[in-house]
Amino acid sequence: MTTKPRLYSGMQPSSGSLHIGNYIGAIQQWRAMQEEYDAYFSIVDLHAITVPQDPRTLREQVRTVAAQYIAAGIDPSRSCLYVQSHVPAHAQLAWVLSTITGFGEAGRMTQFKDKSARQGADAASVGLFTYPILMAADILLFDAAAVPVGDDQKQHVELTRDLATRFNARYGDTFTVPTPVIQGEAARIYDLQEPTAKMSKSAATDKGLLSLLDEPARLAKKIRSAVTDMEGVVRADRATKPGVTNLLAILSSVSGRSVADLEVEFDGQQYGAFKAAVADAVVAEVEPIRDRALALLDDPAELDRILAANAARASEVAEATLDRAYRAIGLR
Repeated sequence: MTTKPRLYSGMQPSSGSLHIGNYIGAIQQWRAMQEEYDAYFSIVDLHAITVPQDPRTLREQVRTVAAQYIAAGIDPSRSCLYVQSHVPAHAQLAWVLSTITGFGEAGRMTQFKDKSARQGADAASVGLFTYPILMAADILLFDAAAVPVGDDQKQHVELTRDLATRFNARYGDTFTVPTPVIQGEAARIYDLQEPTAKMSKSAATDKGLLSLLDEPARLAKKIRSAVTDMEGVVRADRATKPGVTNLLAILSSVSGRSVADLEVEFDGQQYGAFKAAVADAVVAEVEPIRDRALALLDDPAELDRILAANAARASEVAEATLDRAYRAIGLR
């Protein structure tokens, strides 16, 4: 039995391909953390259906994201990589937690307010409103000590901490109170065409999006076409040089070299040479991931076997936690 502290994190299957921002901002961190943690990583498809989904597309995207996780270094023989809906305890614990969550408390979640404002009050679902409670269940099921998240999810982890503390105070020591591990600014990657906006699958155009399943020539073309500025100097300055700063962050992350070292290397060079170096480095990093992911997708039976085995591992842990919570609250 492992004595490592437990870690939980997840990502929605909201596109046919992850992008370099997902890779740098999340998967690289997860890959390193699986060495020191007993790690559970979930493809959170229950969260995905808080907005309308095409069923066939959703199924395909779940499999595609799983293949990319594995190809990018999440080892399913060490970490537990599974699909959220394959472990019923997620939804079951979410209901229990919803009964100790205040309506006003849930309504203060900024992501719900932002998303419901975009969708309109009548279009926003109750599922979207209770999304953070399901996220709390995700985390608490696995007694996670650490939860790596971006700044936009920090409030949800704080709610998780509040709910765990409240439940423990009312019903006895049941849940581990988790600690968020917040990704730094260096892990945030921006759109190549709109370098003041975070790289996102929901962007109006994919010209600024570096997808892990893009062909190498397409990746290189997008990088060569990235927005920079008129100064012609390769240096980091988020306020005045967001495009160049973004490219430096990408190159630093995939090469393992500091931004300061890269500024020295490209001192006096033109943007064309700099972009070419970024393109070469990104292609060298992403092409093996793409090849491995496509190979996994070509063998769906093996991919399904991996996900089923990991769902069984996750269920064993999750069911024990759910049973503990049910007993504490008087349901068993």
